[in-house]
Amino acid sequence: MTAHPTPSADRVGRSFARNFHSYHANATLQAAIAEGLARRLTHHGAPTQFARGFEFGCGTGHLTRALRARFRIDHLTLNDLVQSAANVAREQAADFLPGDIRHLGWPDAPDLIASASTLQWMADPASLVTRAADHLAPGGWLALSGFGPEQYRELATLGSTAQAPGLCHADTLASALASSTGEYIIHEARGRIQRLWFTSPQEVLRHLRQTGVNGAAREVWTKARLQEFCAGYRHRFEQDGRVPLTYHPTWLIAQKRK
Repeated sequence: MTAHPTPSADRVGRSFARNFHSYHANATLQAAIAEGLARRLTHHGAPTQFARGFEFGCGTGHLTRALRARFRIDHLTLNDLVQSAANVAREQAADFLPGDIRHLGWPDAPDLIASASTLQWMADPASLVTRAADHLAPGGWLALSGFGPEQYRELATLGSTAQAPGLCHADTLASALASSTGEYIIHEARGRIQRLWFTSPQEVLRHLRQTGVNGAAREVWTKARLQEFCAGYRHRFEQDGRVPLTYHPTWLIAQKRK
């Protein structure tokens, strides 16, 4: 696989900022992932109340709302690269911590740390899992998701650079806890392949633009390049008049021992 340059946090942030208002309605799969994380916490026996919660990469609030619907969180802190996410924090009565999560101080000892569809933007997502686990209060819960190496396989096949740097299997996320201080119960570390279907390759590109998830791309779309891309996409992937886009969500539910 061709190695692509790691996108800067500024460039990823700008991409999401441009499409912040269209993201919420169009990121239907990311919304389902967020709801699934909250549901899996309940399934594995997480308490109905947390004293301190911290969510990084909150975006437009899909996970925030899913957590609020299922759990009482006395003090919630939200983080995101995009300043517009501060509106989500105000709406959800939460503190807002703006900026790149890799370079910020975290809240002290949350008993819940959560993040949906964010880990893939880290060049080393396992190191962020380690940091999150180490910051947890004893008995605290971890609910994190990213995307695996099959993400956007169609685009990769056609040579696109619309790929996040930290795509990895769920096992990689889970293995990060083995090197962390303390002991952790891994309740679930899983991934699955899902496909969204579109009427045309142009619709695929529109979806990527509306969700901001092409923040790693450097493609220059001349008319000739667009025609070449669309013809190649249809030739390789079209089925019954539709074309797919593959998603590979991965997630981790874990708990720190008391």
